[in-house]
Amino acid sequence: MNQAPIARLAPLLPAVASAVFLAGCGMSSLTSGIGGGVFGGGASGSSEVKAVSEEQLLSAAKVEGDTTGSVGEYAPGCPRFVVWPRDNNVTIFEAGRVGDALAVMHRGEITKTARECQVDGNRVTVKYGFSGRILLGPRGKDSKITLPVNVFVTDAKRERIANDKMKVEVAVAVDKPIGYFSMVRTVTFPITEGSRPADFEVYVGFERNIPNAG
Repeated sequence: MNQAPIARLAPLLPAVASAVFLAGCGMSSLTSGIGGGVFGGGASGSSEVKAVSEEQLLSAAKVEGDTTGSVGEYAPGCPRFVVWPRDNNVTIFEAGRVGDALAVMHRGEITKTARECQVDGNRVTVKYGFSGRILLGPRGKDSKITLPVNVFVTDAKRERIANDKMKVEVAVAVDKPIGYFSMVRTVTFPITEGSRPADFEVYVGFERNIPNAG
């Protein structure tokens, strides 16, 4: 059994529901065609967009550890970017031992978020980012760990209007039991008549419907 990671992970083992965190930064000059399609890739089409970056989020995750929160200022006119309650973390156990603190393989946590947006007529483009860490557990081993993440958008009626799935990947080892990740993406969606950009929300969370997750 690996003893070193136990002390690091022990305070994190209880399964607790996390509070929803608002995230954001100021309005920007995002181009209307950013990313392409409904959900775009990590790079934007405008060199003027600098507030949300993978480097910024990764640095915040490393410096502040498990301190959760947003990077940048909250802009009331933008859709919120929210970590889905309970899904800001996921713990993977050995097969057949879900819930056993001594059988933890690894644990993923989303700790930092940021977003900015542009309103162009009846369409909104949100550039969002999140970062966090993966911790090796008492039954963990040297490996490259991949965890799935879900992102979706809800409208003023709380109905989902867009979905995206992605994966974060981090290398960890017994002698280096904590690894960090960050990701930046974009989403563009229409504003229905009678709605405001602030009525919409973008959610992020780990996929929990995976083998041995607890």
